Amino acid sequence: MFHKTLILLFSLTLMYGCATQKNVNRVSVFPVKTSIPAHIPDRDAVWVFLLAGQSNMAGRAVIEPKDTVPNERIFSINKNGEPVLAKEPLHFYEPGMAGLDCGLSFGKELLKHIPRDVSILLLPTAVGGSAIGQWIHDSTFRNVALFSNFREKVKLGQQYGIIKGILWHQGENDATTTEQIQAYQGALTILLQQFRKETGNPSLPVLMGELGSFSEDNDGWQAINQQIHAYAATDNYARVISTKDLRHKGDKVHFNSKGQRLLGKRFAKAFIRLSE
Repeated sequence: MFHKTLILLFSLTLMYGCATQKNVNRVSVFPVKTSIPAHIPDRDAVWVFLLAGQSNMAGRAVIEPKDTVPNERIFSINKNGEPVLAKEPLHFYEPGMAGLDCGLSFGKELLKHIPRDVSILLLPTAVGGSAIGQWIHDSTFRNVALFSNFREKVKLGQQYGIIKGILWHQGENDATTTEQIQAYQGALTILLQQFRKETGNPSLPVLMGELGSFSEDNDGWQAINQQIHAYAATDNYARVISTKDLRHKGDKVHFNSKGQRLLGKRFAKAFIRLSE
């Protein structure tokens, strides 16, 4: 009887382990297939948006099947810079950490408000853990030369369409000292001037997401938010997207899946209001 019980327990453990591993593998390889677009519209019918910042823009949330359903009017690129139908995860710079970002949600919401003959190209440039000074000084971080990579994506975007805006979410790494916090508005001014110079459009819309309200260092994060709002008050072509009600994925750092989808929708609505 004792041996039969051991055999049964072993069998159940093996079955559970296999099922669990199968589920982990399934999630970790989403999406399993890259969809190459059959046709890229003419350049004047493609609106290009650059996604920049650190990990909450790069995406760390859980990807679910609905996040991998493409739309024939929303494109992105693969790691070789080739156009693909947009599926999450969009960012590919940190493959071991890639998760759901706000990009596809932004694109799908934006489609509801723009002409039917217009398509969207989303260009990922965010790298987790990057500080704003590293962007300004074109530091190489996690094997990515931050500003040079942004510049390359601008040129790529201009080949396929018209650059219409930048989605920016960053600041967690600059919320650690009083000196960094106090310098953030000035650094943001410099960086966005550089971004717009690269695009050739000094009035290019820039949409900036607030840091979340769930950090263990909430005072520091909210101080960065104050700096972001202070900058936006000086820039007629910038808007700040609220995140006060969004939740984290359990780590008190990164937005969860629902939060990322809501953030994308809010970015889209802010862009439409700014464009009116």
